[in-house]
Amino acid sequence: MAEPDLIPLTLTEASRRRGLLSLLVALILGAALGGIVGLIGGQTAGLITAGVVVVLLLVLSWASARRTLWLRDGTTLLARTIGTKSVDLRTADRLELLVTDVRGIRTVGMLVGQKNTSINLALAMYSGTGGRELGILVLRKLADALAGSENPAGLVFSQLLVAQLRAEAKGEAAPERPLFRLGSLAPTGKLAQRLRPEAITRFVASLD
Repeated sequence: MAEPDLIPLTLTEASRRRGLLSLLVALILGAALGGIVGLIGGQTAGLITAGVVVVLLLVLSWASARRTLWLRDGTTLLARTIGTKSVDLRTADRLELLVTDVRGIRTVGMLVGQKNTSINLALAMYSGTGGRELGILVLRKLADALAGSENPAGLVFSQLLVAQLRAEAKGEAAPERPLFRLGSLAPTGKLAQRLRPEAITRFVASLD
């Protein structure tokens, strides 16, 4: 049997510096909480609390760093953290646009769901007037898969990605591209929020 075609979809890359920072944060928080509990419940309780906090934070950090996404055979999203889950773009029953804003970095993602499984695919990350976006080949394949989706929202998302490709081909700056503009519609001050489907539809319909 032929091996499946796997294309990576991850915008960020794990780094040694990030791992060391996560370890430092875990140790500081563990020591702080352990010290508070130790003052109330004694040294043993404090040490146990510190150990549990450090382990939990390191596990969460490891899972986050391990998270990898792929597009398989041009139609299926695969996400790996501790385990692996998948959603077929052609039969997904939920397609939503999710905007997150963390420490000045705004991420525009597509939330894809099927039954009890959901995957958040980051399409672009912006800070100021610049940022990082998924590559042309990936966006083209995603647009093709969404165009054939059974979900009516699939065609809207496909047209959005095609407009993004056109903007990039024209050499437009990041603030002029559809994903940046759409992400800017989300109010600031919220960690994560879903844009209303009708707002996305109107926005896409307004694009040239």
